Amino acid sequence: MSAHIRIPRMFSRASAVSALTVAAVGGTVATPGCPPEAAAATVAAKALRIAAAKKGAPYKYGAAGPKRFDCSGLTQYAYKRAGKRLPRTAAAQYNRTRHIKATSRKGGDLVFFHSGSGVYHVGVYAGGGRVWHAPKTGEVVRLERIWTKKVWYGHVR
Repeated sequence: MSAHIRIPRMFSRASAVSALTVAAVGGTVATPGCPPEAAAATVAAKALRIAAAKKGAPYKYGAAGPKRFDCSGLTQYAYKRAGKRLPRTAAAQYNRTRHIKATSRKGGDLVFFHSGSGVYHVGVYAGGGRVWHAPKTGEVVRLERIWTKKVWYGHVR
């Protein structure tokens, strides 16, 4: 089966192939004139990659990297390295995000774990119902299936 792709005149064959390669591996391509949502998606994707790169880093209460993290320290660090500033605590980060439905969540959005109306934990959504997070003392940053339905999602603006 052969696929033919029409390349608009404003792109060279090489740039179109590069863009297709990036898209095929799950990356994003910045295009002039794209809406701000495209730039936000790039930031979220970067934050997700940065959080994932911290796999195995030890948990330490109050730590915000680069070698040790608590939950909100990991999310703050990942987003700061991706170009966005977040407040320090999980609750303050929840208040800073645009709240979204679970059906709208995307990789890089924040997952807030709550009890009643209080947020007590945060991680970076990885897709497939999984989250990168720094769980608790004695554990390390890891990818884990979201274990409860008591979560809210937030998109970093």
